[in-house]
Amino acid sequence: MSSSSPASVPAPITGTAPGPLSLCAREPHVPADRLVAEMVPPPRFDSVRFSTYLPDPNQPSQSEAVRVLEDFAGGLGEAPGAAAGRRGLFGFGRARAPKAPAGPRGVYLDGGYGVGKTHLLASLWHATPAEPSRKAFGTFVELTNLVGALGFQQTVQTLSGHRLLCIDEFELDDPGDTVLVSSLLARLVEAGVALAATSNTLPGKLGEGRFAAVDFLREIQGLSAHFRTLRIDGEDYRHRGLPEAPAPYSDEQVTRAARATEGASLDDFPALLGHLARVHPSRYGALTDGLTAVCLTGVRPVPDQSTALRLVVLADRLYDREVPVLASGLPFDRLFSEEMLKGGYRKKYFRAISRLTALARDAGHLVDTP
Repeated sequence: MSSSSPASVPAPITGTAPGPLSLCAREPHVPADRLVAEMVPPPRFDSVRFSTYLPDPNQPSQSEAVRVLEDFAGGLGEAPGAAAGRRGLFGFGRARAPKAPAGPRGVYLDGGYGVGKTHLLASLWHATPAEPSRKAFGTFVELTNLVGALGFQQTVQTLSGHRLLCIDEFELDDPGDTVLVSSLLARLVEAGVALAATSNTLPGKLGEGRFAAVDFLREIQGLSAHFRTLRIDGEDYRHRGLPEAPAPYSDEQVTRAARATEGASLDDFPALLGHLARVHPSRYGALTDGLTAVCLTGVRPVPDQSTALRLVVLADRLYDREVPVLASGLPFDRLFSEEMLKGGYRKKYFRAISRLTALARDAGHLVDTP
């Protein structure tokens, strides 16, 4: 399939800019109410719809997924959580939602990276007939951050009035967080909230998503009966028919582009990795607020797995916000060691490579090449 049309990217500024920004100089603080308000599809997926998802003709499961999800969205017109929706943003009041009807009230999209799961999940959010305040969309990490900010009971009350909750990249590699979110989803199902999810594979599973459905349904335990699994086959659309990752530029080219582009940041890559360790991943989105481009010098392999996983989160936030990335040093497909790419988090690392490569292509116009 193909995602929505290529992102528009800022034009380079040929004059003299005040000077590049620095991610390392930013230490954002994100209030809880912003976490709630931002539970919508990210900017990259603002305009996606089922009609903009272009199924690969060689992968019939993609067309079938669109058909099933369109029907699923249409069936959410009369959600059983309507009474709960009158409680207000944080669920105060005595209104009680009716129990959910029998049968699956959730869908799980099972497929490898780059087949368009997030595009379809966002399209489902847009197609569901409810006000934006009655629908929620976020990654697994963003959902756990919400629980951390509001507390478990408050999060249940906040989301119980929703018609739909979409969870992208359900993390199966942290047992504690999986149990926490599974408990949350159980309470929401009781309130009649419909669910939709995608997930990562468990550590040690090397099937590029082939085993994700089995893992997902097992990890959420008693909730498995509430999900219908949709398998989405295909190759990574970001690399389908496109060239390999662009070659990195020189430090001088990257620095010159950062200084000439209004709203661009400029950081040394190792220094940025160190800064990410001091900022909670829930704030990485806010870390990129207002940026038109991210410029990095001295890209090199990440030194350890903790650092690598933080970089994955930043790559996701940059990709969601369509922020082009211009870099010197090594190409992005050499960020992670062979050992990492064969380990339990390999799917995350390949996703990060895929997304950073796409953003590097977007950034090419920022450089004046001879």
